[in-house]
Amino acid sequence: MSALIAIVALVVYLVFYFAYGKRLQANLLKSHEAPEAPSKRLNDGVDYVPTSKYVLFGHHFASIAGAGPIVGPAMAVAWGWLPSLLWIWFGNIFIGAIHDYLSLTASVRYDGRSVQYVAQDLMGKGAGKSFGWFILFLCILVVAAFGDIVAGQFAAEGAVASTFFLFCASAVILGLLMYRTSLGVGISTLIGIILLIVSFWLGMMAPLKGTKDTWFLVLLIYIVIASALPVNILLQPRDYLNSFLLYFGLLMGGIAALVAFQGFNSIPAYTSFSAKIIGGQPSPFWPTVPLVIACGALSGFHSLVASGTSSKQLREEKDALFVGYGAMLTEGFLSTIVVVSIAGFGIAALGEGKVLATPALLRFTKSYGTMVGSTLPFVTPAFMNLFASLWVSSFALTTLDTTNRLGRYIIGELALPMKEKSAALYGLFSNKWSASLIIAILGIGLAWTGNYTVLWPAFSGANQLIASIVMLTAAMWVKKKLNEKYTNVVLIPAFLLWVTVTAGLIWYEFVIIPTHFVRAPNMTDVAFVKNQITGAVVGAITIFMLVLNVIMIVSFLKNFGAKTAKADA
Repeated sequence: MSALIAIVALVVYLVFYFAYGKRLQANLLKSHEAPEAPSKRLNDGVDYVPTSKYVLFGHHFASIAGAGPIVGPAMAVAWGWLPSLLWIWFGNIFIGAIHDYLSLTASVRYDGRSVQYVAQDLMGKGAGKSFGWFILFLCILVVAAFGDIVAGQFAAEGAVASTFFLFCASAVILGLLMYRTSLGVGISTLIGIILLIVSFWLGMMAPLKGTKDTWFLVLLIYIVIASALPVNILLQPRDYLNSFLLYFGLLMGGIAALVAFQGFNSIPAYTSFSAKIIGGQPSPFWPTVPLVIACGALSGFHSLVASGTSSKQLREEKDALFVGYGAMLTEGFLSTIVVVSIAGFGIAALGEGKVLATPALLRFTKSYGTMVGSTLPFVTPAFMNLFASLWVSSFALTTLDTTNRLGRYIIGELALPMKEKSAALYGLFSNKWSASLIIAILGIGLAWTGNYTVLWPAFSGANQLIASIVMLTAAMWVKKKLNEKYTNVVLIPAFLLWVTVTAGLIWYEFVIIPTHFVRAPNMTDVAFVKNQITGAVVGAITIFMLVLNVIMIVSFLKNFGAKTAKADA
């Protein structure tokens, strides 16, 4: 069964990339006729930097992947492996890949501006402002959810923490080699991979110890610094270097799944329509699935990365298919491997009856380590368990500092109306250091009060709601600026997603949020206060997002039928 699922996934993704993606590129976007990319026209050496598509793929993939395609599917197998795979494949092919590709190319056509700007141009200033607040809330929730995951991993395994910071030092060296010497990408990459291996070895030899609270503080400082530095000093080369971790993990997992021929005896194909997943409460597959399976199927956050950093580095528009569409399909394959490893090797890794009782992250790392370590002769389960933990943490951290960078962008855009009224206040919110600090404090502070089983669905809900709005915006862009006959390709999946995630967030607000104000047996005073803070903050954000959601859909319906002169954007 493991081999069959892996083969089916590979075939489906390759077919859709070359048949469907190439068709969109040639007939809808006509990227071969596109003007010079903004990375060249607006090159400033900080954000706008023409970049090799292979380097940019690494940065983009590392930024969008994070822990999302791992944590979500690892939680979702509680519904059974079949519902999880169906949502991953359906969402990935018909929503996620199209969403990522069109948001990246639309941003390129708008000189690397954000999807918020695109929405404002197509649906009016009210929609643009609402979208901006959506993005701000998502950035805070991403930092909270991923910050909790990383701090927990660092506290549990010091080698993961030490290895990551060695990676950062290696990335700075790689960036200097690529951009400050004549070595070129190839030789620099080879040196970077050697540094990556050395970092892994030294990290295991010298683990860093610290409590979860200590790591929260360290992460806050790190993401502020990382998000304010020029993109090609740390962010881009670090993500490029980390992408080799992902390639290695995907390769090992893919090979193991293909040669293991392991039946899915650890997780049933279907368990229950309302398995206990979100906050320990019965969670109906519909409409809550987008609150659980996020990035592996689809993700609104990807549009923020695409329009926030990647569009400013895309060397030419035709590279967007490889970077945007290709990265999303690869992420879907990663989520497939997560489901395969748990369904096939969960019992061998964790024991009979313990698979679903084990926290999601440990569920994956142990199952993946056992699948690869027991199948391939040159690695051990213990080594692959550590590698999987490092894998999750490293990619969660790439998402953290990318999100903080995106958050400072959006704070600056939202503060624009203050420019004439209060120059000092505008200066505070537009300054890259203070804006980065605001996002970091709010996100890490929320992570300190909660836990990822509650923060994760809040992040996923905001994430998928933005994805639906971006897809609706893309549908309007296709209709008014590109080729109207392709409108339904984007509009139909966008509408189905919008209905599902809106219903899911309403369920979350009325079922999960109230549990934060009920004291559980043996809960300490501090834990109860933290729980209440989490419920109050996340509950308020969810309500605000639902209100903004209504404003956005009204703006969309009002403008979708309006006639607009077709023009290049």
